[in-house]
Amino acid sequence: MAARPTLRRERALWAQGLRYVVGLDEVGRGPLAGPVVAAAVVFPPGQRAIRGLRDSKELSPKQRERLGLLIRRAAVAWAVAAASVKEIDRVNIRRATALAFRRALARLSLPVDYILLDGTEVPELGRPHEAIVDGDACCHSIAAASVLAKLVRDRLMDRLAPRYPAFHWEANKGYGTAGHLAALEAGGPTPHHRKSFTPVVQLRML
Repeated sequence: MAARPTLRRERALWAQGLRYVVGLDEVGRGPLAGPVVAAAVVFPPGQRAIRGLRDSKELSPKQRERLGLLIRRAAVAWAVAAASVKEIDRVNIRRATALAFRRALARLSLPVDYILLDGTEVPELGRPHEAIVDGDACCHSIAAASVLAKLVRDRLMDRLAPRYPAFHWEANKGYGTAGHLAALEAGGPTPHHRKSFTPVVQLRML
């Protein structure tokens, strides 16, 4: 069984007097369609671990719904934001992700003392932060952010799915599955496809 995310890093920062420690994560860097969504979560100092919380990719939809409610109840602040497909195509996925991060942070209702971030450093944040490889698997606040981001993005793709039934976004959430690629080749891209991503670019060049 995979290790559960802990509050070790948050507790160390709280002990230094940093009250508002933000867990920050994104969902949707890799799909061929849909936005990239970021979430920011701030737990109060002394927060206890939420039972069952782990990387959102390891959870079922029902587990994410249950945990999402617990996260929102426990957090002193949380926010979700996105960068659109047009923004992804215009500035690239890395910069669009940074834009979604900054929007989520801006929507928090309190000041940010320190950020715990999944992956690699993001200089565009302009704030003190620590980037943690596999942070959504080992850091409680980051795991919480990953759950909220995935809930929002999955719901968005579910709402878009009936408009473009051939792509089965309700199942693949915009990722490049065999069925998604076959539908893309047969019918071409929709307005919600990332025109700068390789499979879509290659089809447009045919």
